[in-house]
Amino acid sequence: MKQDSTTNTAYTVNCEDYVHVVKFSPFDSGNACSLIAYGGNDSVVVATCRFQEEDAEVEGVEFKTLRTFHHGIRVGAIAWSPETRLDALPPQIRFCTAASDKKIRLFTSDLQDRNEFQTFDGHSNYINDLVFAPKDGQEIASVSDDHTCRVWDLEGNEKAHFVLRSPGMSVCWHPEEAFKLMVAEKNGTIRFYDLITQQAIISLECEQMPLMSADWCLKNTLKIGAVAGSDWLIWDITRSSYPQDKRPVHVDRARLFRWSRVNESLFATTGYPGKTSSQLLVHHLGHPQPILTGTAAVGSGLTWHRTLPLCAVGGDHKIFFWITEM
Repeated sequence: MKQDSTTNTAYTVNCEDYVHVVKFSPFDSGNACSLIAYGGNDSVVVATCRFQEEDAEVEGVEFKTLRTFHHGIRVGAIAWSPETRLDALPPQIRFCTAASDKKIRLFTSDLQDRNEFQTFDGHSNYINDLVFAPKDGQEIASVSDDHTCRVWDLEGNEKAHFVLRSPGMSVCWHPEEAFKLMVAEKNGTIRFYDLITQQAIISLECEQMPLMSADWCLKNTLKIGAVAGSDWLIWDITRSSYPQDKRPVHVDRARLFRWSRVNESLFATTGYPGKTSSQLLVHHLGHPQPILTGTAAVGSGLTWHRTLPLCAVGGDHKIFFWITEM
């Protein structure tokens, strides 16, 4: 399906709640459909979706809710576990969330009788991001406004603790670099920590603030991207600790940065929600201008499909999907 670079979304799905965060599972769940989760004011909904771009029998998008998990408080962030399998008997769904009460919640379900959740306490301020260890899913890393990055086991025990110089905004764990953690701080510094020695090994500098979001490119472990102020910035970590490329993109301030999972030159950024809408821009490093511009009514969250050049943003009782050319 061709998509012109205007504001119209490729697909829209109606949701039961305001969507504060939306997250495609980055892992193969053993099913032809993609797993997606969205967090609302007091629940997390886990669903499958399939798009006509991957299945000719689907008209537009096929979206099926698997389960709604009671959360009791507004969801701030969601991370998927690689242990989630839909082809297992029984199936296993596992994900964790961060919420405004400074707690991490770990959910495990077989979509039938087994529905467990644990709470991890330790952070003393708002948790901005969290991620599972991508290989075995046996650990979770989180970053917080309390100036720490912490690594937990699945029982909620703290396995590592890194003191930061400013609020931690993003944490990334790359499947090809299982013993390194990338942590981005609000003051514009991005550091890589060696999880065996528990020491910082590389640091990158934005030279501008506030850094709000950073991401580690799945297709190229040397590429890091971030948004700080109103700009996006890209590093090649073998070349310099300063960005190789940067561009002003969002008039007020940029909010989120996410690499595509299928193309190392493709990424998306969002701006802060304005009075009525939030701007999504899809960029390609080979093009001077954004290749797609979208708007979402007070958008929140940003996530890329595992195998398609398709991204999603949450909104008021809706998820918006945009598809772009490779």
